[in-house]
Amino acid sequence: MAGNSIGQLFRVTTFGESHGPAIGGVVDGCPPGVALTEADIQKQLERRRPGASRYTTARREADQVRILSGVFEGVTTGTPIGLLIENQDQRSQDYSNIKDLYRPGHADFTYDAKYGRRDYRGGGRSSARETAVRVAAGAIAMQVLASKGVTIRAGMVQMGPICVSELDWDAVSENEFFFADNTQVEALDRCIRDLKKAGDSVGAKIRVEAHGMMAGLGEPVFDRLDADLAHSLMSINAVKAVAIGDGFDVVTQKGSEHRDAITPAGFSSNHAGGVLGGISTGQPLTAEIALKPTSSIGISGATIDNKGQSQQVVTKGRHDPCVGIRAVPIAEAMMAITVLDHYLRQRAQNAEVTAPVQFHE
Repeated sequence: MAGNSIGQLFRVTTFGESHGPAIGGVVDGCPPGVALTEADIQKQLERRRPGASRYTTARREADQVRILSGVFEGVTTGTPIGLLIENQDQRSQDYSNIKDLYRPGHADFTYDAKYGRRDYRGGGRSSARETAVRVAAGAIAMQVLASKGVTIRAGMVQMGPICVSELDWDAVSENEFFFADNTQVEALDRCIRDLKKAGDSVGAKIRVEAHGMMAGLGEPVFDRLDADLAHSLMSINAVKAVAIGDGFDVVTQKGSEHRDAITPAGFSSNHAGGVLGGISTGQPLTAEIALKPTSSIGISGATIDNKGQSQQVVTKGRHDPCVGIRAVPIAEAMMAITVLDHYLRQRAQNAEVTAPVQFHE
């Protein structure tokens, strides 16, 4: 009931707060014999790490992960994998002046409504700091999936009004925005500098894909692969919309346009995003997420305090002008966790099933 875990057979539980001594998690259900070191996980954490880019928060965290259990002599043992990341650059004093205020657009009001108390230091458990553990767990899931031929990639495709002109996946690793179009980097730089000068923020859209997928993953009716993926991606802080395949574009499409024709060689298109009836087709699994602009900004806004009195609030501290920049590895992690969980569920029930027709990407 506490809602701090995701997955059934590959299950991830996280703990910790933004300004506590550490954040961490337990990964249960990882198959034994998978090669895994802290360095494997660290590569992904470096992509999400605060302070790693001039375009993100100035909070500087090493995000050095420690594997506490579940790995012996460089391989997983099949037992729970304990992960720990210490917090080293907290500045809790930045939040002391708002401890009795509800920041608009944040979870301050709702945490008080649910628990009757809250950790006001950086948002506590509701902070995006928690997602570092998801990235660590996702790195483990990607290590397992890679051995099955499944790879996952994500990139930013829109920041505010700036969109990719042509999707270029190679560009994602070549610029600090993880943007899938290098021709827009100068415009993105100007946008961030203008936002910082104004003390404001902006939203973003991230595209995430899984390639090398096998057909048959997904548990109808309520545990559909696309439903679980939407749940997984929507659980990321600041995500306000999830689209599978063509997403909201299907509204203007005709059935003759949207349906993916099937030929002896395979599917002729992938408007469905690699899922039919909640079950994977073997095509790339595709999704997009929309992240809201952070509400932690330097522009004064109306709110109330915990006694219901009108107040004005300006959020100090170190914050991302666009949270989407660091969301790319988080989106990859959540897709990896979901896909691996469904792979293990399919193997458990239907390991001996041979599909009458099989396509390969």
